[in-house]
Amino acid sequence: MRTRNWSLFILCLSLLPRPAVAQDLSTDEILRAIDAVSPYQLPALPLKNDARYAHTVKELEPFHHVEPFKTHFRTQLEYGGPGRSLAEPEGLKSVKIGFIGPLYPTVSVATGGKSHEETLGKKMYQGCVLAIEEANANGGYLKRKLPFELVVSNDNGLWGSSGNEIIKQSYKDKVWAMLGTIDGANSHIAIRVALKCEVLMMNSGDTDPTFIETNIPWVARCIGDDRQMNYILVDYMYKKAGFQRAGIIRASNRYGRFGVREIVDASRRLEHPIVVEMAYKMGRDDYSLEIERLKQANLDVVIHWGDDVDGAKILNQMRALGMKQPFVACDRCVTDEFAKIAGKNAEGVICGYPWNPSRDDSNYQEFRRRFRARFNEEPETQAAHAYDGMQMLIWAIQTAGLNRAKIRDMIAYRTEPWQGVTGEIRFSPVLDDVGQVFLARREGNAWKFYSRDDLGIPRSGGEEKKP
Repeated sequence: MRTRNWSLFILCLSLLPRPAVAQDLSTDEILRAIDAVSPYQLPALPLKNDARYAHTVKELEPFHHVEPFKTHFRTQLEYGGPGRSLAEPEGLKSVKIGFIGPLYPTVSVATGGKSHEETLGKKMYQGCVLAIEEANANGGYLKRKLPFELVVSNDNGLWGSSGNEIIKQSYKDKVWAMLGTIDGANSHIAIRVALKCEVLMMNSGDTDPTFIETNIPWVARCIGDDRQMNYILVDYMYKKAGFQRAGIIRASNRYGRFGVREIVDASRRLEHPIVVEMAYKMGRDDYSLEIERLKQANLDVVIHWGDDVDGAKILNQMRALGMKQPFVACDRCVTDEFAKIAGKNAEGVICGYPWNPSRDDSNYQEFRRRFRARFNEEPETQAAHAYDGMQMLIWAIQTAGLNRAKIRDMIAYRTEPWQGVTGEIRFSPVLDDVGQVFLARREGNAWKFYSRDDLGIPRSGGEEKKP
């Protein structure tokens, strides 16, 4: 009975309208160039170059009053190995794509003790599952009529174990590309192993700005990072709202520490240095010590960087102690759970957010409908970005064939932005998504999303393009 129901679901899925595959005007040119080279030649293709790294405006650049002798991350990285010469293997029964993410809890010092990211990991997994199922309903790997298969590994948070999973998937499971993960420390380890294994790793959940600053040509990220969200929050706080004295309360893990780094640096460069920064251990119920320090600092605004449950508890305790300062937070607090715990205190909370899920876009609305039909719930940011990332990997495999280096090339040399369900994904030379990010504000019983143009705080120099 279960088999019959599942077959009926797949049949129904195949009848649903599919999002059009994004076509790059230079796809044929890229294919000709990467097919023409010998094992140790480089494709005769132009490299991406950016005048400024990550859309960082002049006033926020370190030592911006002098011209540096050498700059980094502005020119596209190249892969110079022999991988493009490898032929497609015979005898395959499926085309495997790897997934690594936090699916069930473990204990790790790197993640601040017990892992807290399983809810995010399960959503990321759902987005990948839907993308794979839709590709198979459309015929699978079309060149050889093979189904796609998702190979799943739990990111258990133990130091080094993510690297072991990359090795297993690369050499034993023989995946053609991978998607994952969320924790910053584990992602850094995973991509260094992916470099040695020469397999493309698409990231859809780690917003650590330093993730992409590793000069590894086998890495791409399809979500706006904390650097971009820091910049829009900084511009809003100091240029729009006119705040002078800001304080930070953050999780005492890598996510909290690296998440606020650009806020700290940008505040200092704009001559509004952070007055106080307090770190807390995740999962607590009492934050009175940290909040009392914030209260004594006479702040104009409080910035929180951590998970939604912790953020809501901190906000409630601030209000109970008479602190009425505006509450600014990270994208992990843009959840129904945050609003439920915070109650009326959630009104007016402002967060950075990597996309606009309230926009009227047919591609996204069709994705929502298919996601609800499959999982009986609304997609959130991890599911939507993972879906986009997996769609890009499937597109690259369909276009380049079963060759890891050529799959990587299709992503790296693509010149047109990817029109995803999360919006326009525009890759920088280091394959980081530098498309628009947004400001989310809790108004009434809903989150409202605002672009820079909506807020009247466009970037100086006009680096950011409208979608």
